[in-house]
This record gives sequence, C-alpha cells and structure tokens, in this order.
Amino acid sequence: MKQILFLLFTCLFLNTNAQDVAILKYNGGGDWYSNPTAIPNLVEFANTNIKTSISKNPQTVTVGSEEIFNFPLVFMTGHGNVFFSDDEATNLRNYLISGGFLHISDNYGLDKFIRKELKKVFPKLELKEIPSNHAIYNQTFKFPNGLPKIHEHDKKAAQGFGLFYEGRLIVFYDFETDLSDGWEDEIIHNNPKSVREKALKMGANIIEYAFKN
Repeated sequence: MKQILFLLFTCLFLNTNAQDVAILKYNGGGDWYSNPTAIPNLVEFANTNIKTSISKNPQTVTVGSEEIFNFPLVFMTGHGNVFFSDDEATNLRNYLISGGFLHISDNYGLDKFIRKELKKVFPKLELKEIPSNHAIYNQTFKFPNGLPKIHEHDKKAAQGFGLFYEGRLIVFYDFETDLSDGWEDEIIHNNPKSVREKALKMGANIIEYAFKN
C-alpha cells in the first residue's frame, strides 16, 4: 500500500506544470508564519530578474498534505519548536525524493529543533556544508564565497547546509544568516539596500536551482 501511495504522489508531482512555491506549515508551536512579506517580495524579485512566472500570492501547505506535491519548492522558517509526526515525516520524505525541494531559513532558534526532525525524515542522511563552488551559489547570480551574511546572530559565519539524496540536493538550510529576513519589506529590519539585494539574489538562486533540479 505504501508503494502504491508513493507512486501516486510521484505521478501527481511529476504531472504538475505549475511554476509555484509554497510556505510550509508545521506543528510544534514554532512560528512558521513569521516573515510574512518575505516570500511575496522574493517572488516579485525572481519574476523580474530570472523570468519566472510564480504566483504572487504563495499558498500554505502542511507537512503531511497531498497538496505539497503540487509545488516544486517549499519554504520553511521560524524561531521555535518543530515537530513532525511519523506520517508527516514519511510524506515529506516522499515529496523530496520524488523531485521536491525544501528551503529552510533559520530565523534564529530553529536549529536544534529542525536538525532533530530532519532525522525523522532521513535517518541515514547528514546535513553537509555546501561548498562555494556548488551550483546553488552559481546560478544567474554568483556567490564565489558561498552563502552571504545577512543578519548577525551569534557572531558566526553564515553557513549553507544541505541534505543530498542519491547525489541530488533536496534540502537547503541557511544558518547564521537569516536569508528570509533579508527578503522582508525594507522598513521591517532597516537593512541597507545592498544587504537586501544580496539576500534576494541568493533567494532567486535557490528558486532557479530548485526548478532546474
């Protein structure tokens, strides 16, 4: 039965031709809904600069829903606790191995929770730091030094981590930088234009990479 469901979900994903993204809603009490202007601003930037045609009103999908298979890319952020049930972990795993992509942006405080929950999804996979020569840093916009630093948290370098499944990057996790804060309306964090531009360009690279791979 599980194999049949997986095949059905895979067909659903592969047959969708929508060039859209979604925001991931999860349980555990963390504020999955934080940074509400981030994705709309990133979508506008991507549509203008890398010629995507993403809906300007991103939908929300839950971890365990069938609807997640309608989107080639889902975004996740927050400051607090994350919890995936066994069924949700299985659903997310099926989504990712059938072609989906997850971008996680640590909004400060997410790290210890998301690492634990990702182990439910892929018990045998380890988050690996992604080298600066990886394709995700070298799409339309080039980041020769890897992940740009957007927000200061603990005076640590920005790091981009990934989960790889059969050689394909399926999860990109930005840590100690908070890309999604850099995508928000300028008035919210008062980031200089140059900082917001770096964040948006890196976000556009993530979209471009996910859509191509």
